[in-house]
Amino acid sequence: MEECAPVTTPLPLKLYKDKEVTDEEEEGKVEQVEEEEKLFSDPTYFRSLAGKLQYLTLTRPDIQFAVNFVCQKMHAPTVTDFDLLKRILRYIRGTVTMGIKLNNNTDCKLRAYSDSDWAGCHSTRRSTGGYCTFLGNNLISWSSRKHDTVSKSSTRS
Repeated sequence: MEECAPVTTPLPLKLYKDKEVTDEEEEGKVEQVEEEEKLFSDPTYFRSLAGKLQYLTLTRPDIQFAVNFVCQKMHAPTVTDFDLLKRILRYIRGTVTMGIKLNNNTDCKLRAYSDSDWAGCHSTRRSTGGYCTFLGNNLISWSSRKHDTVSKSSTRS
């Protein structure tokens, strides 16, 4: 991955393929195993690489959501999940000079922002939320995680 081509975003713009489900598939009569659903051959390597990326999020908040998304698949990573992991590495390759920059300024206001999607996970319908906290113009704290429960409305997510 040292000489990989960089990408501009850590995750593709569209993560899920829109697939029409036929009546036979819905009833369970037809079983299809797609290429992206095959399990990754070395899950230990996947977990090791994902763990290293988790450590990197301490100084790279721009990859927090992407790493969180990929790490949710650690129990049974697929070939597609490994491709997403490699995409994050390609993004890092193109943004290797980025990091946290702390500026010395007179503005000492503490500001916090939060956001959440609503039922963003297509399989569990759980929401993902996150926050970031600034002291002046300096980012000092951030997090992104999947909620424990399913929200029944967008205002509760």
